[in-house]
Amino acid sequence: MKFFDLHVHSAFSEGESTIPQLAQRAKELGYAGICFSEYFEGRARLEQLKAEIAKAQRESGIEILLGFEARDAQELRRLAEIRRMFDVLLAHGGDIAMNRAAVETKEVDILTHPEHGRYDGGMNHVMAKLARLNGVAIEVNFREILTASNKTRSRTLASMRENIALAKKYKMAVILCSGAVSHWELRDPLCVTSMAEMLGMRPDEAKAALSAVPQAIADKAKKRRSDRWVMPGVEKV
Repeated sequence: MKFFDLHVHSAFSEGESTIPQLAQRAKELGYAGICFSEYFEGRARLEQLKAEIAKAQRESGIEILLGFEARDAQELRRLAEIRRMFDVLLAHGGDIAMNRAAVETKEVDILTHPEHGRYDGGMNHVMAKLARLNGVAIEVNFREILTASNKTRSRTLASMRENIALAKKYKMAVILCSGAVSHWELRDPLCVTSMAEMLGMRPDEAKAALSAVPQAIADKAKKRRSDRWVMPGVEKV
């Protein structure tokens, strides 16, 4: 079984570690692939990122994807327009309007931490159905737990359990990610899946959220690079 962590920040965005450091650490922990989630700062920066990632992929031997995280609805629209230029589109969750925009957008792969900064999960049954319809995976972010204080952590865990229960009821995809900003914050797959089981996922569901779900996103990224790809759900024959 191959495991993937599709939400990692390098020093190119808000992270502290370099791309090679993170890639090497991910390999040591047993990941088959990772995705660097960055902030779009123009095409020159994009090409620089691609070059760094290609080099790190050759050196580490693991699959490395390039993702961009939209921080508001306007940025989400801009990134959706240039979707073929990168692998994974993440939407920074927490704000209810942003959560809604993310699950309504077919180009989005991952809605990150929808409960961030909230007293609830940031999702409802309507949004869960939209996420399933549009193929948007809802993230359970390990760093949200790791860095929270006691009261905030309790609330975060409750909100994550709420979203997992919603996902089971409406069959929307859940993805497990570290959200790491340092190579020291990466966690091995067993640690991450054990956390998910604590939040109400069965062992097979937890493993799928770290393997099958991110693998499907990686496969979609490969299709998107093809000349046959036109838009989500549409390919040339």
